[in-house]
Amino acid sequence: MKLTLHIIIAAFVFGLVVAEAADAKKSTPARPRRADPAFARITDDPKLPRVLLIGDSISIGYTLPVRALLKGKANLHRIPTNGGPTLTGLKELSKWLGAGKWDVIHFNWGLHDLKFMDDGKQQVPLSDYEKNLRELVKQLKATGAKLIWCATTPVPDAEMKPPRKNPDVIAYNAVAKKIMAENGIAIDDLYAFALPQLTAIQRPANVHFSEEGSKVLAKQVVASIEAFLPKP
Repeated sequence: MKLTLHIIIAAFVFGLVVAEAADAKKSTPARPRRADPAFARITDDPKLPRVLLIGDSISIGYTLPVRALLKGKANLHRIPTNGGPTLTGLKELSKWLGAGKWDVIHFNWGLHDLKFMDDGKQQVPLSDYEKNLRELVKQLKATGAKLIWCATTPVPDAEMKPPRKNPDVIAYNAVAKKIMAENGIAIDDLYAFALPQLTAIQRPANVHFSEEGSKVLAKQVVASIEAFLPKP
């Protein structure tokens, strides 16, 4: 009888300890995720032109080095998120552009459009990509900014997760190039720039670039932007 009572008391005490631990866990605020400094708001120097970067995680990687290289030459902004596919662009572009005046917009969509989803289909088929990109270009031209299309960077010859294939990059870039030619929009051919040095600047079996690789891309991006900055 005494043994049973001891067991009951021990179980009760253990239950209290577990409950208190659970309550403590609930009351402890979750540690906030560290914000990517690429998304930090910047304060404009009113004497300098305003430049906007629109793009996916590849552009996130080169945002900070581009900003550093343009210091004293331009106010370099970027959209506060991953630009994703053209579907996201159609939903968010108006908000990303805001009410301010842009002097130069360097933009890209493609890498997310051409990726294969769980159903085995591309997120945005090539025909829809063309239609969507034409509408996005129309909206961007309405800003009056100098526009620079950035070609989608290469996909390495390796198993990708999610699946992507470089022949699709070439096909989507070709459609984009045709649209830009029709609209008189400059092209920053980051695909051709990155391809010969891909093994040196891109992560292994990954569409993303190393930190140093992003700095290499940044120099090309800056060169394309500087060509269209207003003359002092």
